[in-house]
Amino acid sequence: MRSERGFSLIELLIVVAIIGIIAAIAIPNFTQSKMAANEAAAISAVRTLTTAQFTYASTVGNGQFTDLSGLAGTTPPLIDDVLASGTKSGYTFDTSSAGVDQFTVSGTPVTAGVTGTRTFTSDQSGVIYGDGEVVASGGGGATP
Repeated sequence: MRSERGFSLIELLIVVAIIGIIAAIAIPNFTQSKMAANEAAAISAVRTLTTAQFTYASTVGNGQFTDLSGLAGTTPPLIDDVLASGTKSGYTFDTSSAGVDQFTVSGTPVTAGVTGTRTFTSDQSGVIYGDGEVVASGGGGATP
């Protein structure tokens, strides 16, 4: 008699089906975890930009706030090159000044529902908002 070794087609199909079920359970959880990580990174970046605005105004800008290129153009730079490019961790960032005592920082998902679900903003108050709700405070300071 011949001794046959290996797996039958049925056994292979069962293994493939099990792998498919595990993937169907794991992938949505991975996506949610990735979005949560991107949102946490976005909050941190908005806090960094807010703090950099106050540092710029008090050290270089003579009380004036600036934009992303101004924050990156100091020596040493107040923000890193990746954040200065305007896109980091699935979010697009922008900052603008509106006069001597006002600025706005925003972080928007690159692809809503995929890289993040909330938009984060901050201003000279130092409070960080996520879709209008306070998510962090105390990151800023008094207007110079």
